[in-house]
Amino acid sequence: MKAVERDIEPIRLRFVAGTLDIRGFPQHAPNPLPDSCQWDARTECYRAAAADYAPVVRALIRAKMPYEDDARAYDVLDDGLHVRREPRPFQTEALDAWRKSGGRGLVVLPTGAGKTDVALLAIDAIRRDTLIVAPTLDLVAQWYDLLRTGFRREVGVWGGGEHRTEPITVTTYDSAYIHMEHHGAKFGLVVFDECHHLPGDAYSLAALSCLAPYRLGLTATPERADGRHDDLDHLVGPIVYRRDVDELTGDYLADYTVERILVELTEDERVAYEKARGIYREFVRSQGIRMSGSDGWGQFVLRSSISAEGRLAMAAYQQQRRLAFAAPSKLEYVDHLLHRHRHDRSLLFTERNDAAYEISRRFLVPVITHQTKVTERSEILEDFGSGVYNVLATSKVLNEGVDLPDANVGIVISGSGSVREHVQRLGRLLRKRENKTAILYELVATDTSEMFTSDRRREHVAYD
Repeated sequence: MKAVERDIEPIRLRFVAGTLDIRGFPQHAPNPLPDSCQWDARTECYRAAAADYAPVVRALIRAKMPYEDDARAYDVLDDGLHVRREPRPFQTEALDAWRKSGGRGLVVLPTGAGKTDVALLAIDAIRRDTLIVAPTLDLVAQWYDLLRTGFRREVGVWGGGEHRTEPITVTTYDSAYIHMEHHGAKFGLVVFDECHHLPGDAYSLAALSCLAPYRLGLTATPERADGRHDDLDHLVGPIVYRRDVDELTGDYLADYTVERILVELTEDERVAYEKARGIYREFVRSQGIRMSGSDGWGQFVLRSSISAEGRLAMAAYQQQRRLAFAAPSKLEYVDHLLHRHRHDRSLLFTERNDAAYEISRRFLVPVITHQTKVTERSEILEDFGSGVYNVLATSKVLNEGVDLPDANVGIVISGSGSVREHVQRLGRLLRKRENKTAILYELVATDTSEMFTSDRRREHVAYD
């Protein structure tokens, strides 16, 4: 934007290495800049994070102060969507709420409800050069296909060995962190997919280094155990629209049921579990470690590594977890469930890779973990979708972002206490299909620490 003519030198804005460089105000002169703008003695100008570009511009406009904008490097998209789905009513509501919030904020919708469609509508509505940030290369690939098809144009990619910038570009969070200080002024809209990943030292820096005045966050579960979801308000904006699973089930998501199956350990398993847990608990007690504290786990890892007694306690801890998470008695019940659902498409979820591989060997089913090569993973997912396989085992990598519309049975053999993880696993089953009813089984070893873990992860309206 060119300044209005005036007799004195105008304010000048520049994008410099992920920051906003603001010149024209002497250090102690009155100015209308937001408090986030701090004097930089090294360059003798005011400086702010690039993300503060919009508040700075608004402040200058309110003060009727002319300025020259050398910071903004994004443009208006010359064309919108060529291929679009008819939006569902709640998607239109979400888009309207986001626009009323100034084009900043989070849209919280359950997995399978079409969050990506909301983003496509937002890009079409705002028509600014756009960056989409996703957590995995698989999601980057899905976004790439959607964007290229929907907008009928070349789409840039950062990540996976590629670095090509286009007016619409998609990237991983890791690549955004690397490249944003150089390219953060090139986009007027940034979309953070699965934005609960964003509040962290590295990823949040990528958001702060991006100049985009329009920001959209997408997630099914914004809350984080560390409380840093509060940072999303500054990084992206407030929650502007939210619908939960129970509100959309039936009309827009598959009907579903959730069953928690309590599995008794055998006598031998119980003896082994109690022995291992006793060794672990005695070490924790003797060291004065409070595992419920914020640094309890870190203290246990540290102290268990410096003595033979500690190493024995760590081995015992791992042993009692293995017995609770993947006891043979649990796997016998999995065998029963697989037979019951032999004509369905079933996903087997585990907490640990070794358990996923053990299940794969026992039931002769394909397995996907973070160690699975991209090409092999793609082939397995394609074969599962086409019905070559009707059972698939996995650890954590299918928790988010993978579209498996034909899956209708989930068996949680083990998992963390994360509410998000449990909701995401349910979400893998909820893609709407005619006459589809999904079911999620949660297998829990009774009278073990897994009972507490199960209670924690079920603290969501989807499990009421």
